[in-house]
Amino acid sequence: MTLLKMLAMIVVMAFGVFSCTDNNPELSDKIDSQAVINYDAEDRLIEAAYNNKQSDLQVESAGVVVKILPDDEKGSRHQRFIIRLSTGQTVLIAHNIDLAPRVEKIKVGDRVNFFGEYEWNQKGGVIHWTHHDPRGKHVDGWIKHGGQHYQ
Repeated sequence: MTLLKMLAMIVVMAFGVFSCTDNNPELSDKIDSQAVINYDAEDRLIEAAYNNKQSDLQVESAGVVVKILPDDEKGSRHQRFIIRLSTGQTVLIAHNIDLAPRVEKIKVGDRVNFFGEYEWNQKGGVIHWTHHDPRGKHVDGWIKHGGQHYQ
């Protein structure tokens, strides 16, 4: 097959996928929720922040849940779970459930995308501010899991 024919096939296939998903929101959501974004560079940034004991770093990445922890009930309530990044580093996700909905049906082995603030600690760090800021003074964060957006 010539290069020109291969390029033409790729264009036709891409057009088919995009036109199909534009007319079918359910399929569009399913494809979007299954998309895997490569966050290696961001994970290396988080790893460098850990090595340099740096905090207050806004990050977007994803990881696999390795442990579900009990909610933190002191002060603002936080749903807590540990994820492993592509670098092998583990970080705690502390998701404020007084300001955002609880991440439903999360279990070990699930992939979770997040946007939040990294804070250093000896165990790998914590990601928090994974919710909107009702005061509008901090960047809004989020968690994506199972096709749902939690903010």
